[in-house]
Amino acid sequence: MKKLFILFVFLSCLAGCSSSAQDTKSQEVVEITVSAAASLTDALNEIKSQFEKEHPNIKVTFNFGSSGTLQQQILQGAPADLFFSAAEDKFDELVKKGLIDEENAVDLVSNKLVLVTPIKSQKEIGSFSDLKEKANKISIGIPETVPAGKYAKEMLEAIGEWGNIENKIVYSKDVRQVLTYVETGNVDAGIVYNTDALVSSKVNVIATAEEGTHTPIIYQIGVINESKNLEEAKTFFSYMKSQKALMILEEYGFSNL
Repeated sequence: MKKLFILFVFLSCLAGCSSSAQDTKSQEVVEITVSAAASLTDALNEIKSQFEKEHPNIKVTFNFGSSGTLQQQILQGAPADLFFSAAEDKFDELVKKGLIDEENAVDLVSNKLVLVTPIKSQKEIGSFSDLKEKANKISIGIPETVPAGKYAKEMLEAIGEWGNIENKIVYSKDVRQVLTYVETGNVDAGIVYNTDALVSSKVNVIATAEEGTHTPIIYQIGVINESKNLEEAKTFFSYMKSQKALMILEEYGFSNL
């Protein structure tokens, strides 16, 4: 009888430990990394806050930068679970190389390109065509790696102004650096996304690029096939397509597709 009692106590302890281990495992927090265009910084930080409240077992970490730089990092094997790009060509290359499946990718939102000047500017710049005569320094992103810079160059070429101001260009590593240069008065003007201008109280929006003068600005998000946390990455991917996330993006100036 005594042996049976000891055996019962032993088995009960085992069951308790097993249950405790399962509970601990279920409470483990999984961290996913989202490589995202710098222009998404403010909107994604708000979305992250809401997402983590609903999914406490998933922690979202962002790697913000220019889409071209982020794409190269992913191609070179840098850890990433999702890619949120501001340039279709950078995103599509990862799809072609088999790093992202089309079924786990989507065109999510769009943006506009605007000309901004420092809030206290005395230059009296009123349009893109004024840059030739009224600006000494103009900042755009590096066209080869920064989508906003590529779109800016396309637009300036389309309206016949690129040749007039090319020697005045101050190149930046991403669109947020362009915004900072303008905010601090280090340049007389800059070309950024409308969403960047909206989050700054230190710049004036002077003009908006006309449709057809540059490649459409489409933001795409997709799950990296080699993600070590594929289930959690897909959960965040689904959330980004939800009405909650899209409403936040819209509040920050992005347009739903």
